[in-house]
Amino acid sequence: MKIGITCYPVYGGSGVVATELGKALARRGHQIHFISYQMPFRLGAVTDSIFFHEVGATTYPIFNNHPYSLALSSKMVDVARYEALDLLHVHYAIPHATSAILARAILRSHGIEVPVVTTLHGTDITIVGQDPTFAPVVTYSIDASDGVTAVSQALRKETYEAFGVTGEITVIPNFVNVERFSRRPECDMHRRLCPKGEKVLVHVSNFRKVKNTPHVVQVFYNLRRRGLPVKLLLVGDGPDRTATEHLARELCVHDHVRFLGKQDPVSGILSLSDVFIMPSGLESFGLAALEAMACGVPVVCSDIGGLPELIAGSGAGFLCPLGDVAAFTDSTAMLLEDDALRARMAAAARAHAIRHFDEDIIVPQYEAYYDSVRARVTA
Repeated sequence: MKIGITCYPVYGGSGVVATELGKALARRGHQIHFISYQMPFRLGAVTDSIFFHEVGATTYPIFNNHPYSLALSSKMVDVARYEALDLLHVHYAIPHATSAILARAILRSHGIEVPVVTTLHGTDITIVGQDPTFAPVVTYSIDASDGVTAVSQALRKETYEAFGVTGEITVIPNFVNVERFSRRPECDMHRRLCPKGEKVLVHVSNFRKVKNTPHVVQVFYNLRRRGLPVKLLLVGDGPDRTATEHLARELCVHDHVRFLGKQDPVSGILSLSDVFIMPSGLESFGLAALEAMACGVPVVCSDIGGLPELIAGSGAGFLCPLGDVAAFTDSTAMLLEDDALRARMAAAARAHAIRHFDEDIIVPQYEAYYDSVRARVTA
């Protein structure tokens, strides 16, 4: 199958999932065409079965801002026609689904049928889409898609509650390549970071306000005050990084914190870690937590969104009330202080990731869904 994939190419869950899906599909024999304004962060390089088509930015004096959604539609039409795409799979409702719906209409005017599958990831529904400015467009784009998936039951439920969506939304969870994301032997970096055998707490995000990164530093400060020998690794970058760095300095723990910026791959860093912390205010799935689990790292996460679906009942970590820094501190301290508990939860985390979220379990679900959508559209 020839599949066009559009996603945000920046550091973040939806772009990572879309890119990893494309790479996995290519390994399974499909031809993948990424269509975006820049090379997706995790793509690495094109191959004989992976192609990248850049959406150009043309400036006209009449426009205050470049109309990216229209340029994207035009590029989708161009790629679909000349690469003979079988399907467009867009990640994020706006503008990607909206652009794909327009591209599909243009293609139909030329006698070409290319179904559109839209995957909802989270903030396109929970934040952006519920802005009254965009809500009617989001609703239309979802309902007009030939197929719609969501990454968790929680997101599916919220989409139905927040919008007047009438079509079926199929849940296909995020996934992880458990061979690539696995714990590595201790390396020199670990010995340099922790010369006295300190434990390592890690957080990975795009440092948006919803990720609550200052809470990570507050928890770390509390752990240090309890006398726990621990270091903190913060991976990623974004709007709240500066405020998070300033807080670490104000609390006098900055010498024990490493801001590592955007990293790819993150599996090596996760392999250094003893506990993963995610105090997010919104999390439709929690891909970073899943990648930590696959690396055998117990997780401490907010009890919100799709995180209970990922963690509850797995023995992989703890769910804490949103914003409860004391609860996050207690749960993290329990894992850091009890080596046997941490080892049990680490093993459970890895086993749960393999059993339920391995690439070889989830990607075939997408293939089957593509087939069902194409069969319905062409019937």
